Amino acid sequence: MSNTTPVSARARIDAILDDSSFVEIGAGVRARATDFNMTENAAPSDGVITGYGVINGNLVYVYSQDATIMNGTIGEMHAKKIAGLYDLALKMGAPVIGLIDCAGIRLQEATDALSGFGEIYRKMSDASGVIPQITAVYGNCGGGLAVLAGLSDFTFMEEKNGHLFVNSPNALEGNYTEKLDTSDAKFQAEAGVIDFAGDEDAIANGIRQLVSILPANNETEPFTDSQDDLNRICADMAAEIADPALALSDISDDNLFVEVKPEFAKEIVTGFIQIDGSTIGAVANRSAQFDENGEKSAEYDAVLTVDGAYKAADFVNFCDAFEIPVLTLTNVKGFEATVRSERAIAKAVAKLTFAFANATVPKVNVITGEAYGSAYVTMNSKALGADVTYAWSNASIGMMDATLAAKIMYSDEAAKSDDVQAVIAEKAAEYAKLQSSVESAASRGYVDTIINPEDTRKYVAAAFEMLYTKREDRPDKKHGTV
Repeated sequence: MSNTTPVSARARIDAILDDSSFVEIGAGVRARATDFNMTENAAPSDGVITGYGVINGNLVYVYSQDATIMNGTIGEMHAKKIAGLYDLALKMGAPVIGLIDCAGIRLQEATDALSGFGEIYRKMSDASGVIPQITAVYGNCGGGLAVLAGLSDFTFMEEKNGHLFVNSPNALEGNYTEKLDTSDAKFQAEAGVIDFAGDEDAIANGIRQLVSILPANNETEPFTDSQDDLNRICADMAAEIADPALALSDISDDNLFVEVKPEFAKEIVTGFIQIDGSTIGAVANRSAQFDENGEKSAEYDAVLTVDGAYKAADFVNFCDAFEIPVLTLTNVKGFEATVRSERAIAKAVAKLTFAFANATVPKVNVITGEAYGSAYVTMNSKALGADVTYAWSNASIGMMDATLAAKIMYSDEAAKSDDVQAVIAEKAAEYAKLQSSVESAASRGYVDTIINPEDTRKYVAAAFEMLYTKREDRPDKKHGTV
């Protein structure tokens, strides 16, 4: 797996930052090691370019590994440069962008290099939840270096030359690269390890877009000037809701939707929209997916899965850490029911439940279809702390599907009848009216307002505007344990 590409480390920085805005720091740093003839290896900048610049006027700190200098390997001074960059970023409250192209640890420096790894890990851990951390993998990112991607908030990966792995494909028992390349972008995207995959231009544009809509730190608010009408009618919402990526784009300012981890757990959609210029995190249940021609390309059960719950929980935790309000579009009828999922579904759903309940940011829930049982409760229900809950007029909210409930509750009565189906249908209609209708939920205070699908944007905008100054305290504790 070669990590050499025709694009230089400096060119990658220039592609991401505003023109002529990069200022290098530590250009004169050299390795201190002398063992194994290290003094004979000229290593400009010790194989990593570090500095700062701006993206659409927003300050960012960036480091880019140079694979032409000792294969971009991490040694003591290489690591100190990255750690020092984090110190500056934390002082200034600005994002860090790491551009990875590295053969791993520098063997000639052994324990000094290992200590450097640990120092970077610690700095990234300190920065977590304080400043956004974005990593882009252009070449090799293996072994302990892969942990850097895991510690980041968002990871991009070059789709042809990028390789991310803890153990290389050939080191896995019974596997080899030609059989299954576990290090490539497709595998890592489907596993949920990376967020975005594409060529170098797509990565540069993606990072610029992400930085532009994210807050610089956990104490600032991103804002974009938008002229989009807050009362704009979204006439196609009802038709789009099966694929929330379309629906979320429709209600967002200027139809902006940045989907996160689109190849992982596709039954849950996570990403960022903007309402009145403010960034909103969105989580939605997906039952179908459509291609660029509008044709249905996939269908999904409206259930919470293990991967979907973990995906959504991580996203909600990020939003809460950076004071980004959360919107949910709920259409869920239960939990995935397979032997495999049963091994982990309880813990995964618990994490999602905790993430929503623990989040103190403004939370708005729109029930767009079925909302049944504990899965509905988990999806940002009012019982968990949603500040405002809307429901479409055709939504169903309750313990379970009315027909199934009738079959359970009236099985004896139906068995005695000459027309079993008629009895079940009658009782199901009664149950639906009394227990599963949106009107019933509204009468009990579980839904604040019943709305039409096409009015979703203006109601969501009004709710978040009202919640702008929300303050909510939690019991005094160090942190939860879920």
